[in-house]
Amino acid sequence: MADAEENNKTTSNRDIGFEQVAAAAQRLADGGRPVTLGGLRDTLGAGASAQAIHPHLAAWRAAQAPAAEAPKVELPAPLAAALGDWARQLAEDAAAGLRDKLSHSDGDLASLLQLNEQAETARDALSAQLAALTEERDQALARLAERDASIERLTIELRHARDIASDALVGKAKDQLAIEGKEAQLADLRRQIERHVAASATESDARLAAEMELVGATTARDNFAAEIAELRAQLDALRAGR
Repeated sequence: MADAEENNKTTSNRDIGFEQVAAAAQRLADGGRPVTLGGLRDTLGAGASAQAIHPHLAAWRAAQAPAAEAPKVELPAPLAAALGDWARQLAEDAAAGLRDKLSHSDGDLASLLQLNEQAETARDALSAQLAALTEERDQALARLAERDASIERLTIELRHARDIASDALVGKAKDQLAIEGKEAQLADLRRQIERHVAASATESDARLAAEMELVGATTARDNFAAEIAELRAQLDALRAGR
């Protein structure tokens, strides 16, 4: 009885196994007691049902039976019908439980697959956006480098042109001032100076426009860099969430 009470606490339909049933059956047989479902339930505890014990008991009995031809036993029709009904009901109950578990498992698997597909789609979209922004940034940086080189070249040319214009103006002014009474030449010199001044002003305006365009390109580059950093952070967060 002490063994039965102890087994009562620890044995259940869920964890009953062939080894436990075989060991209990062997103890009953060794003790000279009949090996029956009731005796095994008393030994294993009330938590072990006859349905859980029966297949293991049948397997144990088959292993213990001598290799001899079994006599033909015909069950009475009512008993055979009752056993058939019991077996069908047992099979239906087991199948229903398995179908419920399989249905839940299929639902969980479908949900996980859907979540994984959504995560993959979001990751691909972010990767595509990151690639597009990276390409736009590279193109903007290339254009900015070309503009920087163009501005530097124009600045050098403008400085050189101003030096040439200043030297020419000074030389012409000296020549024109040295010739008295050459008012026509002085007027021509004045017009030339005005043209040079206008050309210098035009070049200054062009340089100012180029510098403003450089400022705009720099701002656009910084904006692209900030967007790329934000997209990378979102992509890292998505990968970490997986």
